Amino acid sequence: MAARSRAETMEKNRAKLITAARRAFAKTGYAAASMDELTAEVGLTRGALYHNFGDKRGLLAAVVNQIDAEMAERAHEAAALAQDEWEGLLIEGVAYIEMALDSEVQRIVLRDGPAVLGDPSQWPSQNNCLQATKRTVERLIGQGIMKPVDAEAAARLLSASALNAALWIAASEEPEKVLPKAVETFRALATGLRRP
Repeated sequence: MAARSRAETMEKNRAKLITAARRAFAKTGYAAASMDELTAEVGLTRGALYHNFGDKRGLLAAVVNQIDAEMAERAHEAAALAQDEWEGLLIEGVAYIEMALDSEVQRIVLRDGPAVLGDPSQWPSQNNCLQATKRTVERLIGQGIMKPVDAEAAARLLSASALNAALWIAASEEPEKVLPKAVETFRALATGLRRP
C-alpha cells in the first residue's frame, strides 16, 4: 500500500511540475523561466524536479512531449471528420500546420523545443506521428490511391513538410500571411503522391 501511495504522489508531483512548467515556458520562454519560482509555485523543491526530469531540459522535453501529443490528437480528430482516408491525410497535415498559430505551440514546441532539444524529427513524439502517417500511407498505397512509392519515404517527407511549414510559420513576423501559402503548398506537394 505504501509503495502505491508513493508512486501516486510521485505521479501527482510530476504532473504538477509539467503543468507549472508549461505555464512558465508559454509565458516567459524556456530561457527566462525560473525553476525556483516554478517549483515554489507548486509547493515542491528543486530536488523533486531533478528526481523526475533530471534537469530543466528534461522538464522541457516532458512539456514538449505533452503538447506534441495533444497536437497529434487534435490533428487526428480533424482527419477523422474527412470523407475518405486520403482527404484525412491532407487534413491531418494541414491541422498540424495551422496549430503553428497557437502562441503556446509556437513558443514551446516550435521555437524553444528545437533550440534546446535539437532536431524535432528525432523527438519521440514526432516519431509516433511518423509511424501513424506511415501506416496511413501504406493503406493508401495498398488501396491504389497513392502512387506505389516507398511508404516510409513518403511518410517522412509528408511529416517533414508539415513540421517545416509549422516551423516557418512560428518563425515568421507575419504568421497569418505565411499560413495560407504553407497550406496550399503542402497540399500541392502531397497531391503529387496521389495516383491520377
